[in-house]
Amino acid sequence: MRDPGTLRVLDTGLRRAAENMALNRALLESHQAGTSPHTLRFLRFTPSALIGFHQNVEQELRTDYCAAQGIDIQRRITGGGAIYFDETQIGWELYLDKAFLGTADMGAIAKRICEAAAAGIGALGVEARYRPRNDIEVDGRKISGTGGAFDGDSIMYQGTLLIDFDVERMLRVLRIPAEKLSDKAIASARDRVANLKDLTGELPSFDLVRKHLAESFAGAFGVRLQWADGLNDAEEKAFAEAMTEIDSPEWIYQHNRPAIDAPLLEAVSRSRGGTLRVGVSVDPGRERLKQVWITGDFFVTPRRLVVDLEAALRNTPLDQLEANVMAFFEHHPAEMLMLTPGDFIAAIRAAVESREASP
Repeated sequence: MRDPGTLRVLDTGLRRAAENMALNRALLESHQAGTSPHTLRFLRFTPSALIGFHQNVEQELRTDYCAAQGIDIQRRITGGGAIYFDETQIGWELYLDKAFLGTADMGAIAKRICEAAAAGIGALGVEARYRPRNDIEVDGRKISGTGGAFDGDSIMYQGTLLIDFDVERMLRVLRIPAEKLSDKAIASARDRVANLKDLTGELPSFDLVRKHLAESFAGAFGVRLQWADGLNDAEEKAFAEAMTEIDSPEWIYQHNRPAIDAPLLEAVSRSRGGTLRVGVSVDPGRERLKQVWITGDFFVTPRRLVVDLEAALRNTPLDQLEANVMAFFEHHPAEMLMLTPGDFIAAIRAAVESREASP
């Protein structure tokens, strides 16, 4: 039986992106299977460009820059947007269940966890505050981004903490408009984030950061901390299995679009639940969707929900799009962080309607 009054603390050290992603899967699946205790994990990365599970590598990253700089490219097991991660940041993750949290409402969970993390960061001498939906800031500047996903009754909730972060390198990794790489734009981006080193005047020790965050989470949840040396046997086995899939091009590039024999219509739609990038091919003679591709910065569970939606919409008559999307969600229960079926409809419809603006 899992002890609800104890939070295990793991530090898995500095690792390659593939190893950290495989550890994500191993710990989440083991927790869901009941072979892992409630866990707080601390992690660090060698230079890595990470895309969200639903994103397309070529759309989100400058792969040529990553290759030239020796930056690993990897896909996360959760949704969300592309980020750059290296030794100048500290990651933390919580593996808990709905009973431990007392709710399945992701908004309430994010608030509770982020407020605890903000208190832990505040113990380092800065005035950190939670900013909905999933950021922590100091004087209006972002110092930590977070996000989470359910797998059955288990949740993995993740956060990053900027220690001495190089914003310019991040901007060069991400595929963003060239004008955002101007000196002025880079300076503006630096003004929007906060590093602990700059705020405190010194580089804080990792041990001190880890101590304050762990104690803050323990206090917020009313549990004891149990510091551990490593994974248990079940987790080690799950980790080895996850590595065989995740440390591969097939995993990393799975959402890159294949070549198609019809014009691709595209649209970007933004909502409270995140950004949806939609590509569609339309059979103009029959007024049907031949194929739909959905990528973007959002969180949904189960992870394969989007793949199933894409499959369900193949050959959908355009006048039945809304009804078919709603019918799909009626038969496919999903956990979506502030995202709705209507957001998918609006994004797909925007892509279809973009053909009217094409020359």
